[in-house]
Amino acid sequence: MLEAELRQAAAELDPVPVELRQLALEAYALHDLDAQIAELTFDSLVDALPVRGVPDAPRMLTFRAGGLSVDVEVTEEGLIGQVLPPQSARIEVLGGPQTVRPVPVDTLGRFTSEHAPTGPFALRLRAGGEVIVTEWLRA
Repeated sequence: MLEAELRQAAAELDPVPVELRQLALEAYALHDLDAQIAELTFDSLVDALPVRGVPDAPRMLTFRAGGLSVDVEVTEEGLIGQVLPPQSARIEVLGGPQTVRPVPVDTLGRFTSEHAPTGPFALRLRAGGEVIVTEWLRA
């Protein structure tokens, strides 16, 4: 009873914004039940020391899942990265159900996307029969 009253009070006093609810629904629609979740092991916004004289340094991210890692540089021009150990793979940049962008990966595991994420995004990697998905991040 108390829980129902608290839920109703929260819904009236501090409702979830419609845009956020829609983003959550879209993110869930893109989930892959068989996918392995890649752990974010490095984020330059949190882990790096600031470099003097470089005001807008690109964001560097490293994800790990099993024996694979994905290094990604997020810039205003797009994404640049590499799958390690080097191998051919398929990567998709997820931004919602309408914005799944396939990104070609060469045999050395390198990839480039000319579309910079503008909101929440995740990467889905398909390599060697495995599906790996990163957590959702804000660009």
